[in-house]
Amino acid sequence: MLSNQLMPYLVVAALLLIIGIYGIVQRRSFIGMLISTELILNGAGLNFMAFNRFLAPDPATGQIMTLFIMGIAAAEAAIGVSFILAVYRHFRTIDPTKIDELKK
Repeated sequence: MLSNQLMPYLVVAALLLIIGIYGIVQRRSFIGMLISTELILNGAGLNFMAFNRFLAPDPATGQIMTLFIMGIAAAEAAIGVSFILAVYRHFRTIDPTKIDELKK
């Protein structure tokens, strides 16, 4: 039975991490990078919950860490969207390659 094994959860979490890192490196927009960062945080949260389920003697530890990750992800999304709006209002684009004013 796959539901009683740790490995499938770790594989899915690793895939989320890899897809997130690839998305940050390859995306040409800030919104794509923000979504990729969310994928990385979701992979970390899945790891905490999987290890909590299978290895932790105290079941609250992984759940508390996952709640912290969810809070960080929500704050990161709010700050990221406000940053994207500010950049768009100033430069009229969200393409990071076209924003060269900060390179000096």
